[in-house]
Amino acid sequence: MIKRPFFLLFVFGLLLGLPTNAQNVKVGDMAPEIAQKNHNGEEIKLSDLRGKMVLIDFWASWCVPCRKENPNLVEAYEKYKNTKFINGKGFTIFSVSLDSKKESWLKAIKDDNLKWPYHVSDLRGWRSEPAKKYGIKAVPANYLIDGNGKIVAIHLRSEEVEETLSSYKDTWLNQIFR
Repeated sequence: MIKRPFFLLFVFGLLLGLPTNAQNVKVGDMAPEIAQKNHNGEEIKLSDLRGKMVLIDFWASWCVPCRKENPNLVEAYEKYKNTKFINGKGFTIFSVSLDSKKESWLKAIKDDNLKWPYHVSDLRGWRSEPAKKYGIKAVPANYLIDGNGKIVAIHLRSEEVEETLSSYKDTWLNQIFR
């Protein structure tokens, strides 16, 4: 028998259009493919970034915690974009917006100085295909993947992004202990 609070949460999620059939994406899994269009209508695939460390960042222009986290992402990007990692050369961010208004999405990218080139959105908000695929129920949410596309960390915040990236740098010490 389904417990009443869980049933009510499920029904509430359905009414809001939140994803309820998402797969359970976890550390150690291969990152599910994302193929979305950027602001110019060009399709960008996550798999095109193989060989790099990539932070898949689910966010939205209307999300205050996302916008507060963006300066940390900009700092990590600037610091690690050309770094050699144990299993990847360079670092980038693949931003997946859950916006439904293109103007708001593009303004936030500009206002927050999000310099990396990989910004995608299907402008379907919570009904976004990547959000469903990854089981996103709140933003910000992120997944760090290595050069082979394997998820190595989930839901990093603030300095955790840089600390985790630093732990994967290609140093003689890291090579010994990995």
